[in-house]
Amino acid sequence: MPAISGLRSPYDKTAGGLHHLGRMFDKIRLMSAGTLPEDLHRNYGLSIGLDGMMCGFLGVSFPDVEARVRAGGSDEELTEWVFARGLRPNRTQTLIWNEFTRKAGWNDRLTPYLRKQIAEAGLPPTSAETSLDLIEITEGRPPLGNRT
Repeated sequence: MPAISGLRSPYDKTAGGLHHLGRMFDKIRLMSAGTLPEDLHRNYGLSIGLDGMMCGFLGVSFPDVEARVRAGGSDEELTEWVFARGLRPNRTQTLIWNEFTRKAGWNDRLTPYLRKQIAEAGLPPTSAETSLDLIEITEGRPPLGNRT
């Protein structure tokens, strides 16, 4: 799947300093517009995916965030809304989330799922070490590896 217009890299931290938060907002916007690629519908909002883990970390529900994003607003307004209703992560919590997501799929409980996704994508078994890198590769960007 090529790069998707209007969908940020999961490494992007422009929304609240957190990996994936801005991408989650983008996915909701694209889903609302009917332009989220079908490949991304499978994990949209799932509690076991990055959307659900992000919401779980922040202590908000995905349906509530989805409704708020659909109501409109800038990333800054949406981020503040999320932080006001859940966790406003401090510097250490932000570091923990970003390091968790950066390494997700590398030698952890997500590894079997990552390997399955790599195989289904028809990629060499060693093409991605983490879930975020697999997203980068499948969306036409080079994997960022240990970029923080």
